[in-house]
Amino acid sequence: MEVTRGRCLLQYWLGHRQMTQAEFSRRTGWSKRMVSFFATSQRPMNAEAMYLAAMILDIQMEQLYEWEVLTK
Repeated sequence: MEVTRGRCLLQYWLGHRQMTQAEFSRRTGWSKRMVSFFATSQRPMNAEAMYLAAMILDIQMEQLYEWEVLTK
């Protein structure tokens, strides 16, 4: 079995929490550009980034992406 991540849901969660990318950038210490890259799925978050984002957004790490389970 394999798992692959799909679209990043960061922008959804920012909207759900009524938080701007700029505010999220300030809270994480990441540049606004990097937050934009994550939110538009141009760059995947590593585990540490996912953990920090999940803590700030009060969600589980798994909720930051759409996930697909591939069976062989």
